Formats: sequence, C-alpha cells, structure tokens
Amino acid sequence: MKHSILFICLGNICRSPAAEGIMLHIVEKHGMEKDFRIDSAGVGGWHAGQLPDRRMRSHGAHHGYDFCSRARQFSRSDFDRFDHVIVMDHENYEDITAMARTPEEREKVRMMTDFLRHHPGHSSIPDPYYGGDSGFELVIELLEDACEGLFEWLNNHGKHR
Repeated sequence: MKHSILFICLGNICRSPAAEGIMLHIVEKHGMEKDFRIDSAGVGGWHAGQLPDRRMRSHGAHHGYDFCSRARQFSRSDFDRFDHVIVMDHENYEDITAMARTPEEREKVRMMTDFLRHHPGHSSIPDPYYGGDSGFELVIELLEDACEGLFEWLNNHGKHR
C-alpha cells in the first residue's frame, strides 16, 4: 500500500517542488520509499518543464536537499491518482477545490500548514518568489516542519492505497 501525495503551489517552481524534495528526503531517511508516491504540480502551467527556481535549488542544496523535479500543471486526473493533495496557500486551496468534481475529491485537498507542529500562527506557506533569501529560508523551515508532521500523520492516521 502506498501513500500518494501531490504538493501544489502557484507555478510549481518554489514551494511545491521544495515540499516534494523535503518529503522524499524524510521518506528515504526512514527507508519507506516503497510506501510513498510523491509529486508536485502548479495551479498554472507557465513553467511547465522547468526546474525549480535557482534560488530555491540553491537554498535547498545548502540544507542537503536536491530539488530537481520538473514543473507541471495540476489536472483533474490528479484527483484520481493521489489520495492527498496538499496546497501551500488559501488561493491554491480555492483554485484546486474549485476543480473537484465530487465531495470526495474536495476532501483530499488540505493546507500544508495543517501539518505544522512548531510554527503556530502561519496560515499559509508564503511564496518567496518576489522576495529575498530570508523568504526562501523561511519556506524551507516551514516545509521541514510541515513535512515531518505530514509524515507522522500519514503513518498514524492517513488513508493510503
């Protein structure tokens, strides 16, 4: 049985590929690669085929991560392929839930911040694209926390297939 997780942000070049890379790192650290299917996508397809933003890759490398996935756009078929669709902010949530055809598909969509354990008060993972280095560092810090929380939740409560 696998846990299938799709991380979503606006363009799939900063937050969601970082979440994908951090979650892969956590899963590998626990030797559970066979139990997880992890991917990321963007609400929009502007960056389809591109690597993550060079700044995010650089900051990720500094923390020991390899953010190397290629950007793609979310499609409705992703609801069929993934049990958990994890979004970075409220706009992503609204955009993705609006594409859901059934209540069951809508229920698959969760906020990344739902899994934060050590950062109370954050209602979204902020988009670092137009900011400086501190924004990328904050995103990595928040995603490390939330991915650990998500990993724990999935192994204790989350549905899987």
